[in-house]
Amino acid sequence: MPILISADELAARLRTGRAGRPVVLDVRWSLAEPDGSAAYRAGHVPGAVYVDLDGELADHRAEGRGRHPLPTEAQLTAALRRWGVHAGDEVVVMDDLGNQSAARAWWLLRFAGVEQVSMLDGGLSAWTRAGHPLEAGEVVPERGDAVAHFGHLPVLDIDEVAGLPATGVLLDARAAERYRGEVEPVDPKAGHIPGAVSAPTGSNLDEAGRFRSPEERRARFAELGVHPGTAVGAYCGSGVTAAHEVAALAIAGIDAALFPGSWSQWSNTDRPVAIGGDADH
Repeated sequence: MPILISADELAARLRTGRAGRPVVLDVRWSLAEPDGSAAYRAGHVPGAVYVDLDGELADHRAEGRGRHPLPTEAQLTAALRRWGVHAGDEVVVMDDLGNQSAARAWWLLRFAGVEQVSMLDGGLSAWTRAGHPLEAGEVVPERGDAVAHFGHLPVLDIDEVAGLPATGVLLDARAAERYRGEVEPVDPKAGHIPGAVSAPTGSNLDEAGRFRSPEERRARFAELGVHPGTAVGAYCGSGVTAAHEVAALAIAGIDAALFPGSWSQWSNTDRPVAIGGDADH
């Protein structure tokens, strides 16, 4: 299944009969505005179902695993069914942030065994620029029957992440100033995991918010020491935008593991912290 789908391709797929239509999930979220439901209701891709990233793509009852711990299989199964996802369905996820929040849904659904998942390249702005209509209000689909079975993508725990820089490459997907420890707006310590390499997710996108070509991504990751066959892990603040890094690597043909706890887990322990470094990538 392709990782990306264009606005025109999605529009064409939505014009097919009900049996062949993809399920569209609107995952609007940001650190500044975590509740994207009002923006969704104001206008969304026709038929799209709103996904609450904080409430449905994370389990905040879990302690010690960062700000966005992975949900349980049972929790994600319930969410999949609320979204109207059936076994074998094609799913398209999207946001208005260059897929930097929707990638969390892309990764989590793939991790849970949903095989046909793609991201709307360029997000909502690509959809509207292409002249496709928006729909207001809320979509409540018929209940689905999909079941989440975790383990289909690699993950790293905090101990595995600590050792990865010695054997592979650990990418820090946060903004460069957070990597260097100059600012830390959310977590208790500033800096980065020792040995990690700065790779902000913004560099994965072009000026229109679309993913750069596989060739461009391969060249950029090669500059960071990442090549096909390299052991690669990615983290961010809380495991959301790191999924975007994993997606960008996948587009470049490189498999990578996600550290779901990310900096929010690491910085709440007595683990060592590095400051400064080359973070201009």
